[in-house]
Amino acid sequence: MLRFAPSPTGDMHIGNLRVAIFNYIVAKQRNERFIIRIEDTDIERNIEGKDKEILKILEKFDIEYDDVIYQSKNVSFHQNFAYKLLNEKKAFACFCTPEELEVEREKAKAKSLAYRYSGKCEEITIEEAAKRAEPFVIRIKKPTEAIAFKDLLKGELLFEPKDVDSFVIVRANSMPTYNFACAVDDMLHDISLVIRGEDHLSNTPKQIHVRNMLGYTKEIEYLHLPIILNAEGKKMSKREKASSVKWLLEEGFLPGAIANYLISLGNKTPEEIFTMDEAIEWFDIKNLSRAAAKFDLDRLRFINRAHLGRLNDKELSKLLGFENENIGKLAKIYLEEASTLKELKNKIDAVFSEKKIEGEFKESAEKLKEIIQNSPQFESFDEFKKYLMQKSGLKGKNFFKPLRVLLTGSEHGPDLSDIYPYIKEDIKEIAK
Repeated sequence: MLRFAPSPTGDMHIGNLRVAIFNYIVAKQRNERFIIRIEDTDIERNIEGKDKEILKILEKFDIEYDDVIYQSKNVSFHQNFAYKLLNEKKAFACFCTPEELEVEREKAKAKSLAYRYSGKCEEITIEEAAKRAEPFVIRIKKPTEAIAFKDLLKGELLFEPKDVDSFVIVRANSMPTYNFACAVDDMLHDISLVIRGEDHLSNTPKQIHVRNMLGYTKEIEYLHLPIILNAEGKKMSKREKASSVKWLLEEGFLPGAIANYLISLGNKTPEEIFTMDEAIEWFDIKNLSRAAAKFDLDRLRFINRAHLGRLNDKELSKLLGFENENIGKLAKIYLEEASTLKELKNKIDAVFSEKKIEGEFKESAEKLKEIIQNSPQFESFDEFKKYLMQKSGLKGKNFFKPLRVLLTGSEHGPDLSDIYPYIKEDIKEIAK
């Protein structure tokens, strides 16, 4: 079984989505179950409604899952396993206060060393802990040997006991920490492969250590995806608009295009433009680059334009708020200068908006508008243009400038002869 395990603590970002897509594709290829696990045990950071928003986004991307599991429903399992470790003296109650720990951290920092727990409370027995009134956390004892595992992308990795340390597995409020809950849940749900970002790399030996201490012998495969960099070559921040999947969708990027881009990011693909279903046929996660990939919004725009061009005319029309194939055909002409649904909608809305022309061409525009309102319908633009010229006596820029604004709402754009076949039936409404 594979899983995608987001936290409902903020907007889904493109790194999360890439993880979800890769887990979904590999689950399909392996014919394994795929679940969504909402990691909601950090109650203070949870944002109401973010879990539903995550699920809606996954549905927009046609990412099918077999079940949705809330990590908070497993808290009793987490606590029972923690007390099992306590009873077996594989974990201990720690009464160190936050202030004491902060002093230790500052000392380590002053020596340019990584903070490691001192081991002060390691010998406190359960019986002694039960007699004390102060709150305590539960720490797992650090491993006695190095933890080694093979990353499917990075190869063999080794972490020394000091890198794992005696970390907290249950907080003072009895809630499990991320690494403990994650390790137990992967065990409970029989996860076979974990695909996630490399920012979780240091968590992996801790989670393996938890399962080792619990006596779980099944080997879980791991693959840690390289981080995504911004245009400046720095790790992409969640504060950057383009990192938010919600923002990209609101800007008019199609889910299929975003998925296409994320699958091809740092990857060798047989095609430049493809669907998720097509990717399932040939995708090989081992072909991914080990190096960080740079996010390129212009590249995404190119891919999005291609996906918009692939849409059925009627379907594109509906996405723009219409029910007319001609609007879809018209929109595709504007793809020369627009690359998102939002940009296309602005172009199409301008065509159907009321035109107010002031200045040099106001009089010419009013004359053309009146002629159009009383003119018959012409099949070709040349016939239409000839008729208007004869009736108005206008020519050159005094004819074409106001006519373009009347028909498109803009002084620049595609050739009117290309646009005319798709607006001729609504020409009187348009030139108003």
